[in-house]
Amino acid sequence: MTLGPSDSWLEERLFERRTVLCRGVLDDALAGRVAAQLMTLDALGDSAVELQLDGERALLDAAWTVVDVIDLLGVPVNVVCAGRVEGAAIAVLTAGTRRTALAHTRFRLTDPELEISGRTSELAALLEHHTARLDRLHERVASSTGRPAGEVAADFRAGRVLDAGQALRYRLVDEIAGDKPAVRSISSTRRRPVHQSESSEPFGFRPGPGNP
Repeated sequence: MTLGPSDSWLEERLFERRTVLCRGVLDDALAGRVAAQLMTLDALGDSAVELQLDGERALLDAAWTVVDVIDLLGVPVNVVCAGRVEGAAIAVLTAGTRRTALAHTRFRLTDPELEISGRTSELAALLEHHTARLDRLHERVASSTGRPAGEVAADFRAGRVLDAGQALRYRLVDEIAGDKPAVRSISSTRRRPVHQSESSEPFGFRPGPGNP
């Protein structure tokens, strides 16, 4: 995703507030930029980081790049979802310490498309690699939501679509932010506490006044 001057200005201002944008197609370039910003903020302070996620499509390997970085960070990363979160971008959502959806966010559980090329002798190995990462995606969502991996895999194969309320009940997210106090899922009690300072308050999307 190429950033224009106004986008770059916004990204810089949000970065100063410990907020990282992950919007659009999550390809290798965007994953690299998001990972670098997250690691930089981890080195600069101990307060929570907010990752704003709006992923209409995500490459499986790119999504795992971001997930692996979040898993290794020493600071909490709270994920705020807006717009659409689809396919492999769901894996990034599962890495969040606290996961919040805006009221009109749409989630689509769907297996990422496979695009491979190479010699015939290489295709089998590439397909095996993709299948292993796909299984890992299903298992990650199953672990995050407390649902059986087989059920999650079936939902991904079917391309199941969830609105914010359905995502809350599915336990993809912990709360829905809006004008009213945030609605919380019982799964939110499973997560480690988030210690935030004023500098960690979101500059863009803000939870409702009822949030802690």
